[in-house]
Amino acid sequence: MLKTKLLLCSILRFLLIILYCLDSVLVGLKQVSGTRTSNPSSVSLSINGRNFPSITLQPRGRRFQFRCAAKPETVQKVCDIVKKQLALSEDSTVTGESKFAALGADSLDTVEIVMGLEEEFGITVEEDSAQSITTVQDAAEMIDKLLEKQA
Repeated sequence: MLKTKLLLCSILRFLLIILYCLDSVLVGLKQVSGTRTSNPSSVSLSINGRNFPSITLQPRGRRFQFRCAAKPETVQKVCDIVKKQLALSEDSTVTGESKFAALGADSLDTVEIVMGLEEEFGITVEEDSAQSITTVQDAAEMIDKLLEKQA
């Protein structure tokens, strides 16, 4: 199962590179009237109705970083836990890109969020890993990795 996921992740990375290269070529066509281009930032794969984690392309200065995104249901659960731990209103917008600090969390709040995640998902987060979590997406990816190791 892990080898299959790694293979799919590699395939998605390859597809994303192709899309990025195609987009670069299409940028040169912008001068042609009626041509529309978009900048691909992620690629998803679905085979026989089964969805696999998407790949997100994140600009880092002049370089790009590839990373396999967490499962959407994990991200949603983390968003719900963050809202609960920070006592945010139901209409507050919390997404995978939301940074804990931007949501008003201090270091104690972050510890409480991690404890809530441990309880909800039945995992144990090492202190080093907990300190590296700054966004909902970071937390969701870490959870998926820990759950995969447990399986």
